[in-house]
Amino acid sequence: MRITGKAAVLAMGLVVTAVWPALADKITVKDVTGREVEVNAPVKHMILGEGRQIYFLAALDKEAPFEHVVGWRDDLPKADPESYDAYLAKYPEIAKLPTFGGMKDGTFDIEQAVALKPDVILMNVDAKTATEEAGYIEKLGKVGIPLVYVDFREKPMENTEPSMRIMGKLMAKEALAEDFIKFRADSIKRVTDALHKANPPKPVVFVERAGGYSEDCCMSFGNENFGKMVEIAGGTNMAKDIIPGTFGTVNPEQIIASNPDQIIVTGGNWDKYVPGGAWVGVGYGADLKEARRKLEALTKRPAFTGVTAVADHNVHAIWHQFYNNPYQFVAIQEIAKWLHPELFADLDPEATFKELHARFLPLDYKPGYFVSLKDE
Repeated sequence: MRITGKAAVLAMGLVVTAVWPALADKITVKDVTGREVEVNAPVKHMILGEGRQIYFLAALDKEAPFEHVVGWRDDLPKADPESYDAYLAKYPEIAKLPTFGGMKDGTFDIEQAVALKPDVILMNVDAKTATEEAGYIEKLGKVGIPLVYVDFREKPMENTEPSMRIMGKLMAKEALAEDFIKFRADSIKRVTDALHKANPPKPVVFVERAGGYSEDCCMSFGNENFGKMVEIAGGTNMAKDIIPGTFGTVNPEQIIASNPDQIIVTGGNWDKYVPGGAWVGVGYGADLKEARRKLEALTKRPAFTGVTAVADHNVHAIWHQFYNNPYQFVAIQEIAKWLHPELFADLDPEATFKELHARFLPLDYKPGYFVSLKDE
């Protein structure tokens, strides 16, 4: 969908007209970058700067999560096809939603965005540099479209709660947002309280980001995201002193020299990105037998030669998308159970995830998010 002629002039802000009813109230929200942004709320029409933002939107709108979405980025069917298919089956109208490219790759269509008349555009904070360099905030501001940054990826342990509160305010669902935040905090506390009391030794953990996605080895996490989750779950993130930011790479020699006690590989079904790839396809309703086979195959790579974790079968795979949504507390529980199986023998991360679905999410729960070489 593109617009030309007079509409294009309007879109770029050379002629400004009112495009929203005057019934909505103006509120001010502070986004995760500290910007104060005025928004007409409750938001009736929004554009999702990433399709996977439905993960947190759905948690605040269980009955009709797409009701106010007028456009979204086109990543969900490729990055998480099982979840997309499940949403599509329940909400077939999403097949007709206008889709966008990304701001970071320069394919976001600002004219299309203006034509859809959103009350707000939600953008992940990792797109901030590209957004500012392209002048999108100013261009959108000329036609009265605010842009709000949220973050569940760059610093999720710091920004998940503020991001959920922002969404609660935008959607006039503050109480529901607080319910979710409490459930998240209580779920993490079950891990941290037990660790504080028992104070067990901390195993060294190597987290491989998207193992098998490419032939290169090995992407990992610094002291945030899955790296931080490992620390909260009672482990020592091998790469925290090697990678200065959230994301980075370690070489095979560093893995062998560090000799991690545990290895965790993030995975998903990326057949639309890397058809037939070596990635481990965990996720919504995944085939865990096939996922386990692919996980074991990854241990044969040179980077894992002679590593204690491989010898002891302490090699696990976990759904990659936990790195980009507010459900990280489920991942923390599962990691804690892998790292300290005796201490957390009674902890049931799958039950936690089922409860999350039952209380907050539109989809029925399906297993498939975790697999381990320790599994029978």
